[in-house]
Amino acid sequence: MDLPSFIWLWKLAAWSMGLAIAAYLLQAITGLSFLMFRSQDQPSWLRPLHRVTGGAIALLILILLAIGIVGTLGHYGSLGHSSHLFSGLTVVELVFLSAWSAAQIRLHSWARLVHLTSNFALCIALLWASITGWEVVQKYL
Repeated sequence: MDLPSFIWLWKLAAWSMGLAIAAYLLQAITGLSFLMFRSQDQPSWLRPLHRVTGGAIALLILILLAIGIVGTLGHYGSLGHSSHLFSGLTVVELVFLSAWSAAQIRLHSWARLVHLTSNFALCIALLWASITGWEVVQKYL
């Protein structure tokens, strides 16, 4: 394909990933705050902040997925040129497993463990995706 430079796309990806990591850190802080406060002692803004930042992470990850697909198809014409595809798809799956399990917490006792476990795994997956993503962007630059 004869396409224009994708530098603007990589800038958008860098900002999206940076914001996703920042939102993840805020999620971790607010999530740990749930453990520190009993439900009656929690500030009223804590749970809505946790939900909004979780939604922001999901949206940012979908943006990153779209950027990865468009950028890779535009540059190579096909997918699967590095381990970044697998790391990125792992992040997508863990984000939505976390979101789904969060919606189940009030209904099922097992959902809290799934939510916490998926978020711990997400931390590792975000690190892995960051490293492999950096390697991919270096190929394009």
